[in-house]
Amino acid sequence: MSLQLKTVLDGGRYFEGPRWHDGRLWFVDCMARTLLSIGPAGDLQQHAAVTDDTPCGLGVLPDGDIVVLTMFRKRLLRFADGKLSLYADLSQLATGTIDDVIIDGQGRAYVGDLGFDLPPPEGRGAVGRIILVEPDGRGRVVADGLRFPNGIAVSSDHRRLVVAEMDGADLADYDIAPDGSLSLRGRFGRISEPDGICLDRDGAVWVASFTEDAFIRTGRDGKELARISVPGRRALACALGGEERKTLFCLSAETSYEDLRKGKSISRIDVIEVGTAGDGYP
Repeated sequence: MSLQLKTVLDGGRYFEGPRWHDGRLWFVDCMARTLLSIGPAGDLQQHAAVTDDTPCGLGVLPDGDIVVLTMFRKRLLRFADGKLSLYADLSQLATGTIDDVIIDGQGRAYVGDLGFDLPPPEGRGAVGRIILVEPDGRGRVVADGLRFPNGIAVSSDHRRLVVAEMDGADLADYDIAPDGSLSLRGRFGRISEPDGICLDRDGAVWVASFTEDAFIRTGRDGKELARISVPGRRALACALGGEERKTLFCLSAETSYEDLRKGKSISRIDVIEVGTAGDGYP
């Protein structure tokens, strides 16, 4: 595998939530509060703006509509026919800021509930949860005891869900029951502040490590299989896309926690071809 990154977009503020859909990479710029997509030729489109909250995660419904998570008002918004509308209101169910979402091929949305409001308080503990939102809009908690749940990924057979625990510095591995309920299989990997993730067909996980300035491929046994460094940049999220799903989209930002508090950040998307195709969602 070549480790040569190619930049396809630069100059954003804070890119997050990459999802490959219908021949394009969809994502949000959290700080600019916009829903965007980019095609293979580098053509960038802005589809919508979120005027009253910070968008973060994205999901794709079986009918192709995009769902945008907004963090502080704790909502999922549906993008269809060029407009955003309310898809699910989690303000009465989530106990803290919501951070990421993935939607599987059956239309079930898994949402990360931090269990506290950002910025993170001291001594916050393992208070994070995963909320399942059914296609009919009903929501329920299907996992708890997580230390800052961040990126989420679901396998194509709908039997496995992985969550990056940013405070836990690991990946939580769940079995998915037919009704969408989760049971913890275990934890694996040692990654500093894991953020966005995606799965490949070998069952390995690509992880954006915020403080290691790298995208790391981790096997189910926890061993590091590959590393793509982005020196001096925070790794934010990743997704496998392209015609064969072997293009790894790497979202990063030139920033720091101190800079983020001041609203300072410059974000970029790089791509690299990898040997194993993506699996599942994203």
